[in-house]
Amino acid sequence: MTVVVGAAIVSGGRLLTAQRAEPPHMAGGWELPGGKVDPGESDEDALVRECHEELAVKVRLERRVGGDWRLSDRALLRVWTARLVEGEPRALEHLALRWLTPAELYEVDWLPGDRPVIDVLAADAPAYGIGVGLGE
Repeated sequence: MTVVVGAAIVSGGRLLTAQRAEPPHMAGGWELPGGKVDPGESDEDALVRECHEELAVKVRLERRVGGDWRLSDRALLRVWTARLVEGEPRALEHLALRWLTPAELYEVDWLPGDRPVIDVLAADAPAYGIGVGLGE
């Protein structure tokens, strides 16, 4: 089973989302930043590494969002909330980045594998820090 990790990065009450550049069937869709866990690597270490590689930032992981999210018969997604520790996110491997308020969470075309996670985050946004300090 392939494990994919994702980061729900929250800053200033907004959630970071990234627009896929590839593969072609996923290009243009929006996702939480992250990637595959390498052999011998912990999920948490993989997510910190992926955020650095994809966004040029250092993050601190906070809490798991749900359990294992099934992406396919061969892959599952594990998500953590995260805070920026160092750097400002840059789209090194994505077409674009966007910070979303709670009211904007459904303004992007989420990839199917990420949509259930967004539903959980949206249902209890303040508990995940989304919207906190925005007056929403």
